[in-house]
Amino acid sequence: MTNQEAPSGVIFNIQKFSLHDGPGIRTVVFFKGCPLSCKWCANPESQDTDIQILWDQTLCVGCGACIENCPEGAIKKSGRKLYIRHDRCRRCLACVTDCPSHALKAEGKLRSVPEVLAVCLQDEAFYEESGGGVTLSGGEPLMQPGFALPLLKALKGRGIHTAVETTGCIAPEVFETALPWTDLILFDIKHWDEHKHKEGTGVSNRLILENMKHALALGKEVLPRLPVIPDFNDSPRDAEGFALRLKEAGADKVQLLPFHQFGERKYEMLDRAYAYAGIPALREENLEEFCRAFLSAGIHAFF
Repeated sequence: MTNQEAPSGVIFNIQKFSLHDGPGIRTVVFFKGCPLSCKWCANPESQDTDIQILWDQTLCVGCGACIENCPEGAIKKSGRKLYIRHDRCRRCLACVTDCPSHALKAEGKLRSVPEVLAVCLQDEAFYEESGGGVTLSGGEPLMQPGFALPLLKALKGRGIHTAVETTGCIAPEVFETALPWTDLILFDIKHWDEHKHKEGTGVSNRLILENMKHALALGKEVLPRLPVIPDFNDSPRDAEGFALRLKEAGADKVQLLPFHQFGERKYEMLDRAYAYAGIPALREENLEEFCRAFLSAGIHAFF
């Protein structure tokens, strides 16, 4: 099978030498597309399945080359601000190619399984030495099962440890097909309460909790991971609610991920409002009481 014939997917980043998304030294492959619309999302460019154009105002010299060269008339200017009509853009990338100051960037690229596998295999020796491997992240990698599953199988065929970071908001039959090829499931949980979960992410948590319970019942290695968000899910009462849901699913541990602002500037580049603009980041010392509530309920909570 040639690269052209092989399954392909839209990837927006491949990060090497990661130490935070599974054991050992890892390569993390970031997929575009997500069924959730979390208001605090640190990778807003991951939510849309399509390739997107980002504009960096700090680099723009205002030459207008992008406007002149866009065949769809999808780029407009008002004052010093550039506006991109993503609904009209057909991703020809002429604006990106012709921008003299590199103020425009294409977020996402169509890549084949052999192409991504080749990048991952460059660090195979590091995986063997450190007990690491490859993590599929996003977005939601299982939104592109026709690409994610062949990639997982190819990695396992090379004896490489695989992890999938998932929202869990995936049809059970798709989730099920990924389990035999996945060594570790990094399972994101956003809120224990269905109403609050829908308020913050746009979707119910029912399917998510069902999939997590199913994976644990099958004996899969599952690490629930909780992004702790100010005034959304960070109270001791929330910790108690999460502990109850985890116990119901059969989990006995959770990794806490304190809220940060690493993705704030991306919202500006996408011309999107950011609900958490200016909200201070949380630190581990801010969450001592939150963490203790898990421990008191018999759930091992760690950062």
